Parts: sequence; structure tokens; C-alpha cells
Amino acid sequence: MHMVKFKKKLKLSVWQFLSLGFLAAIILGSLLLMLPFATKSGKTTSYINALFTATSAICVTGLAPYDTATHWTLFGQLVILLLIQTGGLGFMTFVSAALIVFKREMGIYSRNVLMHDANSGKLNGLKSLVKRIILGTAIFEAAGALILMIRFIPDFGAGNGVYYSVWHSVSAFCNAGFDLMGSEGNEFVSLAAYAKDPLVTLTLTVLILTGGLGFCVWSDCIDCKMNIKKFQLHTKVVLLVNALILLLGTLLFLLFERKNADMADFNFGEKLLVAIFNATTTRTAGFSTIDLASLSNSGYLLMVIFMFIGGNSGSTAGGIKVTTMAVIFMGMLAVFRGRKDINIGKKRIDSALLSQALAIFASCLILIMVSTLAICAIEPDETFRSVLFECVSALSTTGLSISLTPQLGIASKLILILLMFTGRVGILTLALALGSKKTAAEIRRPVDTLYIG
Repeated sequence: MHMVKFKKKLKLSVWQFLSLGFLAAIILGSLLLMLPFATKSGKTTSYINALFTATSAICVTGLAPYDTATHWTLFGQLVILLLIQTGGLGFMTFVSAALIVFKREMGIYSRNVLMHDANSGKLNGLKSLVKRIILGTAIFEAAGALILMIRFIPDFGAGNGVYYSVWHSVSAFCNAGFDLMGSEGNEFVSLAAYAKDPLVTLTLTVLILTGGLGFCVWSDCIDCKMNIKKFQLHTKVVLLVNALILLLGTLLFLLFERKNADMADFNFGEKLLVAIFNATTTRTAGFSTIDLASLSNSGYLLMVIFMFIGGNSGSTAGGIKVTTMAVIFMGMLAVFRGRKDINIGKKRIDSALLSQALAIFASCLILIMVSTLAICAIEPDETFRSVLFECVSALSTTGLSISLTPQLGIASKLILILLMFTGRVGILTLALALGSKKTAAEIRRPVDTLYIG
């Protein structure tokens, strides 16, 4: 009898299970990266830097205290790649895939966890969704790797060319932003050498966008046989908003960075290529083809805004998500028009979604402000511009950096670790995990008013 009560007390909520799952993967990854043979120097990496790297990988961020190519051995790089793949798909997808392989049925609890991890709206059909996620990921990453081999094999040789192609295809699809392009004395260069190369940049752009759409969007497109009229409202909104942001971002980047020193010798076509790539990578992918320190003030702010928005719910991307911004924007229009209902096309959405969207927006904004303030106080020699960029990049799990991370102290790195973890798990999931306790029925208080606006 006592044992039954003890088990009931230990039962985790869905939100707690997801949060602890990611935390367990981070701890395991950090311990593996501390092993002496994980580094090329043969020395043990300090735990704070191993923890930072593991968190960045599992949270598919890309911020790093060390250049991945020059610091880590093949073993260390493969640990990082495995963490990226696990974090990109969600660890629960791997658990579910293992159950399918060993022909074990998923219980209601496992289905519920997977449903929230993949942002699916229903418990039925999850087995099929898992198969689609695994198969779709394998197809896209393999196709991306094969195309990248056309360029990387001539550049790096057969063995390294294949390895680099697979690595960057996985990193791009998972929106991670880790790269292997650095060399001794030339670290943290990302993809600058391929800024003018359409094969590499456009392949990575497609992988980033595909991974950032979300698994449920793919599934809906397959179920509807690409018939737009039959798409769910969620799919239509995601595709439309992503297209608008990509187009707007490309045009604005071209306008703002037309005099960028890094592109002084670029022709219009090459500048357009850089603009398309940077409008995409700011959606939490983390690669860069120009020196971010050279950005104009307007280009810098554009990147900060796009990083904050991020990709789509249930995808490999981070940020507050495009659907969150769409709900806030449509709710704002409804208020300005004096309407109670929030309508998108011919459908009406629940007003509770607006409350959740505003809560996510406000809490992320507060986290960024508090974190930026704290790091500015801890690191007084660093500029506000670089600290804000790093904090937004961490919370949105983007990974773009103005070369600040390697210079930070332990306290500042811990702040960024918490931001990356919160960004990947989801601020709503984390809040529910910390406070999801069964309480008595909610007591409704008398209504009063406040004057706003």
C-alpha cells in the first residue's frame, strides 16, 4: 500500500518528463565531452564548457566556447552530432522509434508525451507520425548530404568531403548552426568561404526551411496530397507567414546591407544570395556567410527581430514561433476593429490562444531583458550590442554570435545555458513543469476593471 502511494507521488507530468528528458541528455553529453580523447589536445575540457557545448547541441543552438573543428576530435564531434540529431527531432521521437523497432506498444502516457513533444493535436496516428518523422528526416538529410558532396569532396577529399557533407546537412536540417569550417588560426568562420556559392548556400537554405516548418506541417501536406484547399489552418498560416518573412527579410537585408564592407566586391546576384541565406539562417539556424560584427544598425536589429520570432511550433527551430506572432497580430487587429472574435480567413480561433501567445511573448521579452542586464553587469567590458545579440540568440536557439561566447565567464555562460534550455524545451512547457500541480477548482473572483492604453 505504501509502495503504491510512493509511486503515485513520483509520477511525472508530461511537462516534467519532457524537461527532465532534455536535462538528462545534456548531462550525459557533457560527461562524454569531458573525456580526454574528446579533445585534440588530449586534455580534459572544463565542465562548464562541456556543459555549455552539450546544452547548445541538444538545444540545437550553435553557440560554442570552442571552434568545433579545431577543439574536438572525431569522437567529440560525433557526440555533438548525435546530440544535435536528438535535440532536433526530440528525444521522445527516439524513444518512440525504439518501441516501434522492438514491437512494443506505446502506452497512453508515452503517447501523451510524444503528442506534446511533436506538437501534434491528437493521440491517434502518433505511430504513423513517428515513422514519417524518422523517414522524412533521413530523406532530407541524405539528399542534402549528397548535394553538398558535389562541392565538399573536391574541396576536402573523399573521406572528409562525405563527413563534412553529412555533418552540415544534419546541422542545417536540425537548425543547429554547428560547423566544421574552422582551422588553426582561423576559428569561428562559419560558411564565409561559401558566401558566393549557390550550391552550398541554397542547399542549406532549403534544409533549414524544411526543418523549420515542423513535422505536423509535413504530415498534413502528405495527407492532403499537397492540395492547399484541404490544408489545416495551422499549415496554411505557417506556410504563408514563413513565405512573407523570407521575402521581407531578403528585401530588407539587401536594402540595409547594400554598403556592407564584407560584400564590397559582390555583384547583385551574390548579394541577393547572401540576403536570402541570412534571412533564412536568422530563423534559428545559426550559420553565417558574413562577419556579423560588420552589420549596420538596421541590419543588426532586423536579425535580432527575426531570431526572436524564430521558426514553427513542433519543428527543429526555436524562437517564440511564427504562429505565436500570427495570433498576436490577428488579435491586435481584432481589438483595433472592436471585435471580440479573432478570425483568420474563414475560421475563428479560441481567444485562450491569444492569452498563451501574449504570455510567451512577454515572458521571453522579460527573460532577454533580465539576462542582458545581468551579463552587462557581470561583463562590464562587453558592449550592450553584443550581449543583447547573444542573449536573443541563446533563447531563440539560433546560435548566431558576434564572437562573444568564448570570452564570457562562468556566471555569464550559466545564464546562456539556462536561456538555451528554456528556448528548446519551451517556456510554456517549463512553466507547466515547474508549477503543474493539481489544485482545487478555481475560484472566480468578482469582476473589476483597470484603465489601460
